[in-house]
Amino acid sequence: RASTGSVVDCMELEIPDTDVDGWTVVAASGEIDVATAPVLRDQLTDLVEAGSTRLVVDLEDVDFIDSTGLGVLVGGVRRARAEDGDLRLVCTNTRILKVFEATGLDEVFTIGSTVDDAVAAEAQ
Repeated sequence: RASTGSVVDCMELEIPDTDVDGWTVVAASGEIDVATAPVLRDQLTDLVEAGSTRLVVDLEDVDFIDSTGLGVLVGGVRRARAEDGDLRLVCTNTRILKVFEATGLDEVFTIGSTVDDAVAAEAQ
């Protein structure tokens, strides 16, 4: 079977022009895995270095996340908290939430069902 090419990037990132109550929202979609996680890592790093230390990563349109993706989010929350900020998540996908619960990362991250919920929540 001949292949016509490969999918290089299965994840898209969107950063809205407006913040939500001082929080920068990063909306990811597709898969966050070993191939695409570096894009998210670079974006989060750039945002924190530019002074955006209060971040919300919206995972509502994410279908899959692997250990590399989880590692990027952990690195992002550490980086943000080191600058007196935070990184919070939006996720209602049961399969993705189970990954956070199984790894204990639901105790590390504030996870809301909407961006507004994540912003308004008390920090972990």
